[in-house]
Amino acid sequence: MGETGIDLYRSLDRARQAGVAQLSGGLSPAALLLGLTDWSLHLAGAPGKRLELASKAGRKAARLIAHAAAAMFDPEAPPAIEPLPGDNRFRGAGWSRPPYSLLAQAFLMQQQWWHNATAEIPGMNPHNRDIVAFTARQVLDVFSPSNNPFTNPEVIRRSIETGGANFLQGMRNWQDDARRQISGEPPAGTENFAVGRDVAITPGKVVYRNRLIELIQYAPATETVTAEPVLIVPAWIMKYYILDLSPQNSLIRHLVGQGKTVFCISWANPGAEDSEVTFDDYRREGVMAALAAINAIMPGRKVHATGYCLGGTLMSIAAAAMAATGDDRLASLTLLAAQTDFSEPGELALFIDDSQMQVLESLMWQRGYLSGGQMAGAFQLLRTNDLVWSHLVHDYLMGERTPMNDLMAWNADATRMPYRMHADYLRRLYLENDLATGRFIVEGRPAALQNIRLPLFVVGTERDHVAPWKSVYKIHYLTDTDITFVLTSGGHNAGIVSEPGHGGRHYRVATREARGLCQSADEWQATAPQKNGSWWDEWFGWLDAHSAPKRVAAPETGNAAKGYEAVCDAPGTYVLQT
Repeated sequence: MGETGIDLYRSLDRARQAGVAQLSGGLSPAALLLGLTDWSLHLAGAPGKRLELASKAGRKAARLIAHAAAAMFDPEAPPAIEPLPGDNRFRGAGWSRPPYSLLAQAFLMQQQWWHNATAEIPGMNPHNRDIVAFTARQVLDVFSPSNNPFTNPEVIRRSIETGGANFLQGMRNWQDDARRQISGEPPAGTENFAVGRDVAITPGKVVYRNRLIELIQYAPATETVTAEPVLIVPAWIMKYYILDLSPQNSLIRHLVGQGKTVFCISWANPGAEDSEVTFDDYRREGVMAALAAINAIMPGRKVHATGYCLGGTLMSIAAAAMAATGDDRLASLTLLAAQTDFSEPGELALFIDDSQMQVLESLMWQRGYLSGGQMAGAFQLLRTNDLVWSHLVHDYLMGERTPMNDLMAWNADATRMPYRMHADYLRRLYLENDLATGRFIVEGRPAALQNIRLPLFVVGTERDHVAPWKSVYKIHYLTDTDITFVLTSGGHNAGIVSEPGHGGRHYRVATREARGLCQSADEWQATAPQKNGSWWDEWFGWLDAHSAPKRVAAPETGNAAKGYEAVCDAPGTYVLQT
């Protein structure tokens, strides 16, 4: 049979899978069914585990009854079980007294029991175990007493205070959200954070543009600057201005204020016509094109390369490829919440296996891209209590509006990803872990991280659901250079946007010198000293220590003589693409 016939069959399969994906929200029903079958069969074949679960159920019931009896005589009796860290559903004062305390206790015990029922099943595939445990959590969360207006004491109190007006306002909020969703409008309140007016307002010029990037050079804020410029490479799954939000929490503005010459890539928002753009196109037309422009604008200067999230992964690949060919244009490499080893990528791995990849690839093949809404939906599933159910309770049951802030408005400004690039990225990095194992080929050579001899500054965040800090830490096992590692409070976004003066922030920091002894992540955490405040100050000092001691006059913007003249004012045009 000819290739045309085979392609026809494959197209038929993909069309069918794309149709399923549209109905399932991009999730693979086969992956879920495989997980449930694996769990059912192995649990059925484990009588000891079933007896253990029965015993746990009896003990939990006894604890709940004992707590209920104690609460009859002392409403302040200590609870039988506490919520997990970060679970704020039952923190309100109304949940501390019967009967609502009993509802919360019963739910938390049931949640704990189901965790035991979906963990440590003898012989079960670990990935299937995680899928089943995740699914069980999602189902349980639907029936949490905090989501029910008749069993949530905070909602009941609010209803009494307003005479039920909270439900009327909640209905209006829901109607407004539904209208915005259908019409493609951003969430309520985002209009107060317009790009170029309220956020992304650090002065600068776009000095280079191609089909994938606009390169922004920011105007100096000091008469003299550090000789080496900083290049920021954000992820293209997000708009770059997470690093240039409001003036008070803009990392870029703070860098410029420290006397740094800052360049930042602003990625284009791809459409169906970009479906065949590859991961390597992003390296060549993104990182390498930006470096060429900087070298022309500031000749002879090495560059402090900085990558955030997927941009950090790309920057590390580019740095490894440059090292293999003797390209020494980089002065240092900073990775912000960026993974280089994907063997333990966290809960995102729930959505990445061969079955799920086939569904995603079919969906992207049909559209030419992965929509921003699809990515946002995956992230919401990872944090349903924070991003879904708390919103439902606060906005629809309590009848209040969650105040919008700049980070939330940025998070609603979704981007797309080209079919070919995203499929390659997920398969080669997440599924096959080619970068960590030395199999990631760039221009005919392996992009070996061991070849990087640059000083590294690497940041992980304590509550990162996208790039878990212990996964980020694995760069220690892949390189033999100086690594200053920072573990900061916060999550994937809020931990990075951690400006000086923000209350309650802390971080740990320690340096492993080249060829020094390598500790495990747990050992590092136990020995690294903790400091209060923002890790930004630590990084600014580190950049200074790895720069030429003598400052130079602030450079001109662009270099028209070499074809890099100012195209337009920052933030440019690509960031405005929807």
